[in-house]
Amino acid sequence: MRFGLEGIFPPHITPFTQEGSIDDEALRTLVNFWVESGVNGLVPCGSNGEAPYLSPEERRHVIQVVVEEVNGRVPIIAGTGSISTQETIRLTKDAEDLGAQGALVVSPFYFKPSDDELHEHYESILESVSLPIIIYNVPKFTGYSINPHVIHRLAQEFDQVIGVKDSSGNISQIAEIIRLDGGKISVLAGTGDTMLATLMLGGNGAIAAVVNVAPRLCVGLYEAFKKGDYGKAGEIQMRVSQLNDVLVRKHNQIAAIKEALAFLGELSGYPRRPTLPLKEEDRKDVERVLRDLKLLP
Repeated sequence: MRFGLEGIFPPHITPFTQEGSIDDEALRTLVNFWVESGVNGLVPCGSNGEAPYLSPEERRHVIQVVVEEVNGRVPIIAGTGSISTQETIRLTKDAEDLGAQGALVVSPFYFKPSDDELHEHYESILESVSLPIIIYNVPKFTGYSINPHVIHRLAQEFDQVIGVKDSSGNISQIAEIIRLDGGKISVLAGTGDTMLATLMLGGNGAIAAVVNVAPRLCVGLYEAFKKGDYGKAGEIQMRVSQLNDVLVRKHNQIAAIKEALAFLGELSGYPRRPTLPLKEEDRKDVERVLRDLKLLP
């Protein structure tokens, strides 16, 4: 099933108890916080969801809880990428069986694939499932950037490819993807500081870490842009970029996002080891930016 892939989506956290188990109650509460804030969909089991630390059974569980709690209110794009093609196909089939409307598939990490290997990896996934696929480029975690021409080739060959999330932070890369495929697939900013630039270039929205903490602010940016109020959109982008600098660039983003949500009164839980909670001085830094941006109650 295809759906309109545009707007603002949080690649959301997975809350854990101090002992390291998934906190279902906190997850359900957070799902409602994001949906009620006006986001256009949810993305469980991505990078911010600590997917590499989750077992396949835990990934199934998180997706199932989110599907149940959302109850059809917004689309769910499940993160299903893994190191191997075989495992990625299995995880994508799981997401399809559980009722997700799409899959966000990160490029394989640890071993760097060639362009041909990357094409065949995605081709195998696309031929094995009927779920719409969003290609996920995140050099920060994979160690390399997907060649835009690999994305172009896949988009031309498979209508099932409906979008790309680009977290490179490289405007030239994003512009090239939009030039090649902007009329055929959705191009979404993967970092909070490139949201407006991506939209101005012809992109369709964002799947960005800061949406976890400031969903209304990010939705406000998108809505201002759609109304043609570029001055307001620019003002909001500067606030979003300031938040992104602290939560994503300066500190460990998993721990920082969870601390920020806790300051907002949300049940964000703990990071899973080896990630540790922020130190006290870093927690104060997070609190300070939330106060500066008037995001605290």
